[in-house]
Amino acid sequence: MKFAHLADTHLGYRQFGLIEREKDFYEVFEKIIDNIIEEKVDFVIHSGDLFETARPSPIALLTFQKGLLKLKGAGIPMYAIAGNHDIVMRNDSIPPQVIFKKLGLKVISPINTSYMHGDIFIAGLPFYPSSQVKNLKSKLADLSKKAANHDKSILVLHQGIDKYFGPNFELEIGDLPDNFNYYALGHIHNYINDNFGKGKLVYPGSSEVWKTNELKDYKENGKGFVIVDFEGPKPVVKRVKVDIARTFIERSLDYSNLESGISGLKETIQGFDKKPILDLNINNVESDTNRVYEMIKEELGDLSLMIRPTFNMAGEDDLDVIINQTDSLGPDELLKEQLDSYGEESVTRLGLDLYHYLSKDKIEESEDILKQFFDDHYHVEIEDVEMDIEEIEDKSDEKPNVQVTFKEVLE
Repeated sequence: MKFAHLADTHLGYRQFGLIEREKDFYEVFEKIIDNIIEEKVDFVIHSGDLFETARPSPIALLTFQKGLLKLKGAGIPMYAIAGNHDIVMRNDSIPPQVIFKKLGLKVISPINTSYMHGDIFIAGLPFYPSSQVKNLKSKLADLSKKAANHDKSILVLHQGIDKYFGPNFELEIGDLPDNFNYYALGHIHNYINDNFGKGKLVYPGSSEVWKTNELKDYKENGKGFVIVDFEGPKPVVKRVKVDIARTFIERSLDYSNLESGISGLKETIQGFDKKPILDLNINNVESDTNRVYEMIKEELGDLSLMIRPTFNMAGEDDLDVIINQTDSLGPDELLKEQLDSYGEESVTRLGLDLYHYLSKDKIEESEDILKQFFDDHYHVEIEDVEMDIEEIEDKSDEKPNVQVTFKEVLE
């Protein structure tokens, strides 16, 4: 028995606003489906962020439908969960994956958390924001009890874990139940293959370069998916690399030798089937950066899809170091540092979730997160909290404490 595990395909993503990049993501997904069929697996697991948004474009939906029907024709079922990108954080919402249930997609959801594939117990949950971690842990405990009744089990999640994800994680590694044989994870775009409990914990990574900070891992581990052999006492994981649709080229050029540097780069990319994306560092620039950029664009513009230059001015090396050190502490980290000072982890998680959703104008989702927070921690409805605040304000001239803060947030 063997299966394929992939995640974070982000169908419909138009990187840099370029339609060509959106098509690249479709092309890579089609390659992955073909490779999976060639591997003659028994089933497929997709660990979330199938789509870039919860309202995919018609072509994104059609691309997935074609892939799903190909798998169906080969007798290969797919099990899938919703990630943070393809789910609307509302209580009455459903992810776009549900559309394909009649075509055979087996959607793992909070209502239907598990399936049996032969003697293999496949269980999982969709993405939960960090402010709902209490609910997530409770559901994981329930799945762990069910897994104890099976010799072979798989846990499917789309969550960031502290050991691999950094400060904005949703789960600590110790929060995971340790009695599953394989942990089919999504959310992190780099490839991770680790031992955990009695089995393997794997993030297959994204199928394409979703952000340029993934290029380092891409050079080391490639993009693609994994094949898992489930026959032995412990899963055996094989990495299957799939070429991304076009090349990203990172190159440092010195201003004093700019013409020869551009000439060498031009010679390199002339034979490419698809125009590459160029990330150029121009060092020791001694003139107007606009003029330098126009020169680069004139020589390389027709041969590249996009040029992303960074100019380092001559004599400003020390300043660049200071800027880079400042940039290393992003808004998430700064916000977390401030929230941590209150000494309440649940408030920190709530604040970070609200920041992420409100910064994307997801007002309704933010309201639902707040309602869920009150329900989890205070067991009251938001309307009751607002009523209590009004009663306090009527009876006292003193400024209410915590309740007023949350009322102001809700308004």
